[in-house]
Amino acid sequence: MGKLIVIEGLDGSGKGTQTARLAQTLAEQGAAVRKVSFPDYASDSSALVKMYLAGEFGPRADDVNAYAASCFYAVDRYASYKKDWKRDHDNDNGVVIADRYTTSNAVHQCAKLDKKEWDGYLDWLFDFEYNKLGIPAPDLVIYLRVAPEVSRELLSGRYGGDEQKKDIHEKDAEYLARCRTAADHCAERLGWKTVECLENGAMRSVESIGDEILSLVRGTAGITLRGEG
Repeated sequence: MGKLIVIEGLDGSGKGTQTARLAQTLAEQGAAVRKVSFPDYASDSSALVKMYLAGEFGPRADDVNAYAASCFYAVDRYASYKKDWKRDHDNDNGVVIADRYTTSNAVHQCAKLDKKEWDGYLDWLFDFEYNKLGIPAPDLVIYLRVAPEVSRELLSGRYGGDEQKKDIHEKDAEYLARCRTAADHCAERLGWKTVECLENGAMRSVESIGDEILSLVRGTAGITLRGEG
């Protein structure tokens, strides 16, 4: 099998930018790269996710329990894997880079639960997606760590200050703070590689963060690039 690398982090942490940068760099170095992103909004498989984020099941994230919301996202990933990128992952030389994955369920759904329930939920989640649904587990998860207040500022900039464009997760400052606490727990318990994106209270440069990510990929994902090995 090929490798699956996941870039995880709070909303506005730069996941999309860093996923694209890593994919381009690895492709230029001779890897057979495929970039994917979740939710897969272009697919019908994300219909329930879009309804949930639009507030059709309730205006707050907590209106849909952790297990129900997990299923919305898991089915979208299953469809994407079976229809779109399974062949890339089956390629021994393939590298699939995902902007979010099952790891986002871990972060966002733990935030709805009491902390004493987190580990039980995580055991259920990974058994459900990786064993029962049969989608691949990541070889490496890189967690882009930012403060919730910085995440909110970046999101506001993304939408030009128009709060109505935000989904129910992005609108809820208290929920985003809980997600940060949950993400830190997941990173520690699950062995994710953490990249601190802030320096002296401000975001590091895209290049600086990207270089650290590339170093982690080379050091922990077992990927040999052109001129190495």
